[in-house]
Amino acid sequence: MTEWKELRLGDICKTNQNSYSSSDRWDFVNYLDTGNITENKISEIQLIDLEKEDLPSRAKRKVSKNSIIYSTVRPNQKHFGIIKTQPENFLVSTGFAVIDVDTRIADPDFIFYNLIQNENTESLHAIAEQTTSAYPAIKPSDIENLPITLPSLPIQKKIATILSSIDDKIKLNNKINDNLEQQAQAIFKSWFVDFEQFGGEMPETWRIGKLSEIADYLNGLAMQKFRPIENEIGLPVLKIKELRQGSCDENSELCSPTSIKKEFIIHDGDVIFSWSGSLLVDIWCGGKCGLNQHLFKVTSKQYDKWFYYLWTKHHLDRFIFLAADKATTMGHIKREELDKAEVVIPSEIDMKRISSVMQPIIDMIINNKIENIRLSKTRDELLPKLMNGDLSVDEVRI
Repeated sequence: MTEWKELRLGDICKTNQNSYSSSDRWDFVNYLDTGNITENKISEIQLIDLEKEDLPSRAKRKVSKNSIIYSTVRPNQKHFGIIKTQPENFLVSTGFAVIDVDTRIADPDFIFYNLIQNENTESLHAIAEQTTSAYPAIKPSDIENLPITLPSLPIQKKIATILSSIDDKIKLNNKINDNLEQQAQAIFKSWFVDFEQFGGEMPETWRIGKLSEIADYLNGLAMQKFRPIENEIGLPVLKIKELRQGSCDENSELCSPTSIKKEFIIHDGDVIFSWSGSLLVDIWCGGKCGLNQHLFKVTSKQYDKWFYYLWTKHHLDRFIFLAADKATTMGHIKREELDKAEVVIPSEIDMKRISSVMQPIIDMIINNKIENIRLSKTRDELLPKLMNGDLSVDEVRI
C-alpha cells in the first residue's frame, strides 16, 4: 500500500469535455439515452436521420474510446458504462456525465471499476436524494469529488485485466446464448410453423392444441403480505425488474420462505412469463426467490421445458399487441388468452426426436446463465478487495 495515493477522482479525470454543435453538420446521429444502458450493457442505440427529424435536445455529449458515461439521475439504477467501440456520429445524453481519464497516470478500466463499486453508488445516490429537484440527481462535481486510492499504473492495469477478463467471459456466454436462442427459434419455426420436414404440411399424426393444455401457468402472490417474520432470513422477491435484469440485488424486496407454499418458490431453470406491464418470457437463473404477482411460473408434467418455453415465446408478440390494445394504465393479458393461443403438438415419436435436439440447447443456455451469475458474484467480491489493496493481484487466480 506504500505506492498507493489518496486522490479525488477529479484530479485524474475531466468531465463533459466535448459537445455537438450545428457546425459539425452531421446528416445523422447514433444516440444513446440514459435508460438504454445498464451496468455497461447497451439495450438500444437510436438512429436519428437529421434530414427528416430533429435532434433531441439532450443529444449533445460526444464520447471517445474509453470514455466513462455515468447517469446523473438516480445513481442506484446503475445506468453507466465505458465506451470501447462506437458507431459513426455517436452522441450520448446530457443526462450522462462523460468522464475522460488522464491515461498518463490512470487506467480507464481501473477507474471505471473503481467508480462503479457499490460503496460509490450508495454514496452518490445518498447525495442525489438530498437534492430539491423533481427526481434524485447528482452533479458532475459530485462524481469528481469521490475519493480514490490509486496504485501505480502497472498495478492498475493488472487489476483491470483481472476484472475485465471476468466480464469478457460473461459477454462471451451472453453471445453464445444469443446464438443458441436463435438456433432454437429457427429449428422451432422450421418444425412447427413451416413444417419444412413434411413439405409444408402438418403431419396427420400431429394435432392442434392450446397453450394452456401443454403447460400450467401459476400466477404469483402479493408478496407484501408475506414479509419475513422476526429473525427469519428473507427470500428475494422476483418482480418484473428482477426478471428483466436476470438477478435480484440489494434493492429487491424480501419475503418469508416459510409463509408461502413451495410452488411459489422459484429456482434456476424455471420459465417465467411476465403477463402484465412489460411482457416478457425468460428462463430464470438468478437463484432461489419468491414469485410475485403479475408473473406466471410456467411448468408442465407432460412436456419438456423447451416445448412450453418456445410456444409461450412464440405467442409473445401477439400477447404484447393485446396488452397494448387495452384501455388500462398498465397493459396485461387475461388468462383466457392462454386458452385461445393455439399450439402444434407432434406425435410421441416425433416429440422424442425433436427433444433430443432442442433440450440440450436449452440446457446449455441455462448452464451459461448460471455460470454468469457465479462470475458476476466473483467479480463483485473481488472488486472492493482489489481496489483497496486488501488483495494483491498476485493472489488472484481466475
